[in-house]
Amino acid sequence: MSLQPPPPRSADDWWQSAVVYQVYVRSFADADGDGVGDLAGVRSRLPYLRDLGVDALWLTPFYRSPMVDGGYDVADYRDVDPMFGTLADFDAMITDAHAMGLRIIVDIVPNHTSDAHPWFQAALAARPGSAERDRYLFRDGRGEAGELPPNDWESIFGGPAWTRVPDGQWYLHLFDPAQPDLDWRHPEVRAEFEEVLRFWLDRGVDGFRIDVAHGMIKAEGLPDVGFGKLTTGQPQIELLGRGRLPYFDQDEVHDIYRAWRPILDSYPGGRMAVAEAWAETPQRLARYIGPEELHQAFNFDFLDATWSADSFRKVVDTALAEAAIVGSPTTWVLSNHDKPRHVTRYGDGALGLRRARAAALLMLALPGSAYLYQGEELGLPEVLDLPDELRQDPAFPRTGQSRDGCRVPLPWSGDVPPYGFGPAAGAPAWLPAPVTWRALSVAAQQGRPESTLELYRAALRLRRDLPAAAQVEWLATESDVLAFRRTGATDGLGLVCVVNLGGTPVPTSGFGVPLLTSAALVDDGDGPLLPVDAAGWFRQS
Repeated sequence: MSLQPPPPRSADDWWQSAVVYQVYVRSFADADGDGVGDLAGVRSRLPYLRDLGVDALWLTPFYRSPMVDGGYDVADYRDVDPMFGTLADFDAMITDAHAMGLRIIVDIVPNHTSDAHPWFQAALAARPGSAERDRYLFRDGRGEAGELPPNDWESIFGGPAWTRVPDGQWYLHLFDPAQPDLDWRHPEVRAEFEEVLRFWLDRGVDGFRIDVAHGMIKAEGLPDVGFGKLTTGQPQIELLGRGRLPYFDQDEVHDIYRAWRPILDSYPGGRMAVAEAWAETPQRLARYIGPEELHQAFNFDFLDATWSADSFRKVVDTALAEAAIVGSPTTWVLSNHDKPRHVTRYGDGALGLRRARAAALLMLALPGSAYLYQGEELGLPEVLDLPDELRQDPAFPRTGQSRDGCRVPLPWSGDVPPYGFGPAAGAPAWLPAPVTWRALSVAAQQGRPESTLELYRAALRLRRDLPAAAQVEWLATESDVLAFRRTGATDGLGLVCVVNLGGTPVPTSGFGVPLLTSAALVDDGDGPLLPVDAAGWFRQS
């Protein structure tokens, strides 16, 4: 029977407690049988997401693109790439989503365009110093004949952040050479993206996830960093989130968001924006959030926490303190399209899955909003053995590191790949799923109370009774156990969350009546025990 959860909260601050499901469009569902996911595929699976119990979908880029970086190289911000369908497909999808009580958040990529974007093509055809080149960061090189890059900046994908064009100038690309950085001090750039926001808001989108939200403004004069992989052996990216780089988190970036917020506020229904932002201190990250700027910024520290009570508690305490500073509930994230799946990070196999299930209950019990990555509700691991020739991550040839392992298409049904990802007579999926995934498909887990899918469904149903406004009161426990009670609001559940990160089962009799556990409780004769690497929700009156 299809579950029918109530619609999401209708207030304009819906995002404060929302569960947002990230759809990596290429890998979610393939409607036309070409082996690549598409918007019609997303539309066909909306009932699944409604029944799962999420409040909103975040769609990765589906705009026109050469797909050098999975769509994060945009050639036209106002159209759908034929790989994913048409604008009519988008409109039909969002209409159905809204009818089911689901909101839609779309990715916007403002730091850079594709090198196939008309602006950049015009810049290449124009002369140095032309108006066309002023929209990007073209510079003369150093050295006697300009043969050296303008500075020592490095690409996040490895190698120098500059590429030379035939007339001798260089252009900046903090990512792939096919992703030239825009000059956000240029008024035409700012005006263009304000119109792009309005274009999608007019089509009904409920929010934006801002890619590289910390990157649009570069320090005046483009000064050297002073170290790098070639000179010191330390890649500049290692400073990301730990120190200041002249191309990230510049003060002037906040002027952009102070201009964007009135646009969002001018539309009804609580339109929002969440930043993918890195900053060297919690105080600097907090500057992105507030009534004059953005609504949220991702909390990546939770994703990076190690499997220990001390690590998780420090991350939670820090995040909640930051939320208090900005007056906005925090976000919680365990996986996304750029990071290895947390089943594998926590140990892979049965160990990793046990811990991933426990971490899910921890995350979903915390006040604030939660961002789920597609497939985590199935307990999918990272695919580590993809053939090199099939990998499409542009960072792979430069760094040997690939994000493709978390982007393998979802298994929906059946015993052989691609497990119902597309029509039965369709093409193979663009990345192959392992044979072990037959036991992890939606169909294989549906209706099985012990499955990870049903654990997520149960947790999301219970979570709807929890208010957004709550504090965390830590309870006295052994050092390798986390236990907290939600306080400060009437939640109807009196929820206590307990996570056993130690080496022995933990007595639960003092925590209340069990509501949901990630692993079955055991009884040693003296009462129920929470197993190792497990979490539970309990009700206290």
